[in-house]
Amino acid sequence: MNTVTDRYDRATFLFAAGDYIEASRALAALVAEEPGSSALRLLLARAYYHSAQLGRAEQELRTLVAENPVDVYARLLLGRTLQRLSRHDDAAAHLRLAEAMSPAA
Repeated sequence: MNTVTDRYDRATFLFAAGDYIEASRALAALVAEEPGSSALRLLLARAYYHSAQLGRAEQELRTLVAENPVDVYARLLLGRTLQRLSRHDDAAAHLRLAEAMSPAA
């Protein structure tokens, strides 16, 4: 049986094992079924980021930030993604906002 829970467990196993490309494939299918799940979308964005699928990571992260502008982690990861894309000016704004929204350590 291949339930949503089974596929989610497999995707998270692949992610934890460092197989980010396969994890992104599994997670993309889950996000297509549950587009409103920000947790799935964030994990997908992370899998894309770690597998250097930076354009896809940016797209998912921009969706997350548009839906929840105060999501500090999504904004931070968007900034890091833009840095890796050598779009430092774009990245700086997101990184500054993430820092400003983070509680003082």
